[in-house]
Amino acid sequence: MTGAGHGIGRAIAVGLAAAGCDVAVHFHSSPEEAERTVAAIGALGRRAKAFPADVTVTADVNRLVAEATGFLGGLDVLVCNAGHLIGRATVAEMTDEHFERVVDTNLTSTFRTCRAALPHLTGSAAGRIVTMSSLAAHNGGGPGSVPYAAAKAGIRGFTKALAKEVAGAGITVNAVAPGFIKGTAFHDTFTAPEAQQAMEAGIPVGRAGTPEDVAAAVVHLASPASGFLTGTTLDIDGGVWPR
Repeated sequence: MTGAGHGIGRAIAVGLAAAGCDVAVHFHSSPEEAERTVAAIGALGRRAKAFPADVTVTADVNRLVAEATGFLGGLDVLVCNAGHLIGRATVAEMTDEHFERVVDTNLTSTFRTCRAALPHLTGSAAGRIVTMSSLAAHNGGGPGSVPYAAAKAGIRGFTKALAKEVAGAGITVNAVAPGFIKGTAFHDTFTAPEAQQAMEAGIPVGRAGTPEDVAAAVVHLASPASGFLTGTTLDIDGGVWPR
């Protein structure tokens, strides 16, 4: 899975391991954090290895998938978690480079990873792809996050379209869309404490989400229990955006 070094990604990787999976742990710039994820998986009795790659570079993605598949001996589940807000900027002040970098890091990286993985998933008895959207795809996100919201909305559309394209190969494709997940590097970096408090106060279930909440949804989508579920997005937001 991509983006598995820390936060939500680590929780998903550990959750998959607890459900019986061996895990290829992708990271970009945090090898120490990735090794902590590997250690947590090893403590559960499953195999794991960390793999570096820049998901905005096609050659890196192709190498990542090839090496990970070789380590695992095949591929049954792909989780595309890599993504980043990069920084907040209004459209009026935003450069082309910033917009393109955010879209590339979130949406285009998902396309690259899925494309590289599909030949391996096609050979699986029950191929699963889980992509990472966001509440921002529904509500536009916080201030200065236009390209991020656009990319995450694009992931929803990409997920629906790919699900139809690969259904005949026995592969399901679904997305999760986290809302406010507390204690992550994302919000600790880009969201002021008072804004975090306001977001938490507006959640109908009365608490912020945790990385483990997201992980539980991903594990469900990766399991045999979700064999008839494809092309959908699960909103992990405590009821903020009911549909």
